[in-house]
Order: sequence, then C-alpha cells, then structure tokens
Amino acid sequence: MVNTFTSGAPIDGRVVATDGVDGTVTRYETHVDEGTVYVGAPDGPLEIGPLDAVVDAVGGPSWTISYSAAERERHPEMDTSDAGLTVDVVDMMHTMTFGERFVETMAAHPTETLENDELSPRMGLFVGKLLENLENGVD
Repeated sequence: MVNTFTSGAPIDGRVVATDGVDGTVTRYETHVDEGTVYVGAPDGPLEIGPLDAVVDAVGGPSWTISYSAAERERHPEMDTSDAGLTVDVVDMMHTMTFGERFVETMAAHPTETLENDELSPRMGLFVGKLLENLENGVD
C-alpha cells in the first residue's frame, strides 16, 4: 500500500503530514547548515555528515535520469519521458523527509567512519536513501 502525504507547515525541522489513512504522521526534513547535512529529529537536528562527502558518494552534484533497455522492456508501461533530465543532487536531498522510525534508526548508527570505509554507518543509510530517491524519484 502506498500512502500519499500532503505536507503541512514545517514545525522545528519537521513537517506534520496526513497519510490519508489514519490522521497525521510526522516527517522530518533534511537541511544543510555550514556544509553539514542534518535531518530533523524529535530531540533536535541529527547530524549526518559533510555535504561534500554525500555529494561525492552519489557521484557528483548532478544526476541524469536514465533507463536501461532491460528496464524499458520489463516495464513497457513505465513513463520514461524524464530520461535525460538532469537533477541537482542537493535540491533532491532538500526534498527528502523521513519518518520517525527511519530517523531513530539513523540516530542509532555511529557517525564515525571505520578504518577501511568511506562513509560512516549513519551517512551510509542516508546516502542509500538519497540514491533510492535519485533512481526512483520522490513520491
């Protein structure tokens, strides 16, 4: 089941939205302050990490939408009219909101990068969600 959220007014780093099913759901916004990415959280902004590291992790400041021949063949009904459109990664990141459960999961992960890793576990979760949104769009 897919829920469609209608945004309300921002309240201290969060957006109260209705999910069309059972009332309201709190969604937390993404923002950048002095080169650091944060996500709103129940106890105040949750630090994700440096903006430059996020942008580098997804391959740069822009993302070009593309569809492989296999995707087009597998899903012939799919609207591919946006193929070739270039999206600003930071703009996409600013559209991202998160539910409380995902924010709590990110908060439980450390911000320190392990010796042989390029991203901290928390930033890895965030970047994974950003990549998912870049590849599939934001509903």
